[in-house]
Amino acid sequence: MLSKITYFKTTQKVIMGPGSIEKINDEIKERKLKNVFVVTDEGLIKSGICDFVIDKIKKSAKRIEVFSEVPPDPPIETAYKCYDKAKDKKIDLIIGLGGGSSLDIAKMLSVMLTNEDKIENMFGINLVKKRGITKFLIPTTAGTGSEVTPIAILSDESEHLKKGVVSDYLLPEVAILDGELTKTLPPMPTASSGMDALIHAVEAFTSVNANDYTDYLAIRAMDLISKNLRKAWANGDNLEARQKMLEGSFLAGQAFANAGVTAVHAFAYPLGGEFHIPHGIANTVMLCPVLEFNMLSNLEKFAQLADIFCPNVINGRDLKEKSLIGITFLKELAEDLKLPMSLKELNVPFDAIEKLAEGVMKVTRLLANNPRKLSYQDAVSIYKEAYGE
Repeated sequence: MLSKITYFKTTQKVIMGPGSIEKINDEIKERKLKNVFVVTDEGLIKSGICDFVIDKIKKSAKRIEVFSEVPPDPPIETAYKCYDKAKDKKIDLIIGLGGGSSLDIAKMLSVMLTNEDKIENMFGINLVKKRGITKFLIPTTAGTGSEVTPIAILSDESEHLKKGVVSDYLLPEVAILDGELTKTLPPMPTASSGMDALIHAVEAFTSVNANDYTDYLAIRAMDLISKNLRKAWANGDNLEARQKMLEGSFLAGQAFANAGVTAVHAFAYPLGGEFHIPHGIANTVMLCPVLEFNMLSNLEKFAQLADIFCPNVINGRDLKEKSLIGITFLKELAEDLKLPMSLKELNVPFDAIEKLAEGVMKVTRLLANNPRKLSYQDAVSIYKEAYGE
């Protein structure tokens, strides 16, 4: 039962299923859009996926421009570079195509074209003053859930931190979830982006802002992802697994867009900002140490992770033991996917831990969602735990 007033926000229209990209022209025609600007990355140019999508919209679009210079974990400068290319094009539709980085740059471009403020003045919650231009988001990884979140994350290289713009104006008008577009994703990014999606669901489920509805979404997301991530990783042509991963990521995105992520992401941000560790990998390494710290805040809730992930092995276990079983499942999943499991494996210097902990304490937006209060010394201890032997 909901015990407080809550709000739920999400994307206006979601089209999903293999081949759903074919519906994009209908959406363009319905809105009488003509001048299209595609935001993507070089990998999707080389794979042919960008050309494939462009071919789908040629019948409807009068002019199509492409910005393909989005790197992983894009810095603020990438958003400005994209804006400089787009600002004089009289664009009426932005299409974000790719992983979370491309989708986030597309979201930022949308509001940069209608707001005079600099990006630096938009960081935070509800600081974007005007609605952006129309945007369609098409994820090609099952990871960030950016297609259904009012959030864009950029790297502030001057502070070695990732920062977020949070605004309802970042939600797209249309999201298209077509598993066919994810089949070329190699095993490593399949694994890291899939773990990122699973972590979104776990954190939304354990957030202090969780409610019955976000729990419903998070539980279904955890079920879909935990049952299909190994399959998608082992055989990228498994379309059923690919589509279910996209749907799991989408549900996890809706859950955390409303309940928030917690300290796992707070610990990952300095790792990305300082050492450019890919987001999904940084989250994976920090996942179990943070969950072990957090679980004492609500053993009843954390014990439910075992019910979701491994219901056949929990009979007769107490709440703490069940909580640890669920956390162990996540560790073993990451190991099966051949992902790094320690900061030492990632060549993070041990003497960087104190500075990293200082960075964590600055991520107040996410720490406010965490189920257990966290001090600087706690942050140091958790990083040491993640460092490994």
